Amino acid sequence: MATLWQKVFHRMWCMVGVLFFLPIVLAWAGSAGDLKPRVPPDRLQEAKSFQNPFTPSEGIIAKGKKLYEGKALCSACHGLEGAGGISGGRTTPAGAQPPTNFADAAWQAARTDGELFWILKHGSHGTDMAPYMPLYISEEQAWHIVTYIRMFGET
Repeated sequence: MATLWQKVFHRMWCMVGVLFFLPIVLAWAGSAGDLKPRVPPDRLQEAKSFQNPFTPSEGIIAKGKKLYEGKALCSACHGLEGAGGISGGRTTPAGAQPPTNFADAAWQAARTDGELFWILKHGSHGTDMAPYMPLYISEEQAWHIVTYIRMFGET
């Protein structure tokens, strides 16, 4: 009898584990939705035309990091390591797009600096990403943040 109980108990915990951890792993790994442009098709060319006026330097990266972790509130959703998704204990409601994983090499390669700047200015429709310029940050500060976000792709 104990053997039957152990089998039932074991199967139950296996199922709980799969149901609990599979969504976490899938969300952490990112999704194909992260690679789709977040800029509307009719504005994508404009967004891609924006060029970061700053060359990455220790000073610019430090400014971007300070904004990312502070005033701009980026780390609240994307995490201090830029992993997005459910990193840092955050959860995403069912059916919602999790915050972008900035550390994902495929995502870094797919997005231009201009697209990131455009999203900071206009938000990302269909997600919880709201516009931050000019209400919270200036254009210069947005470029500092974009420069810092690019550092996540170098790890």
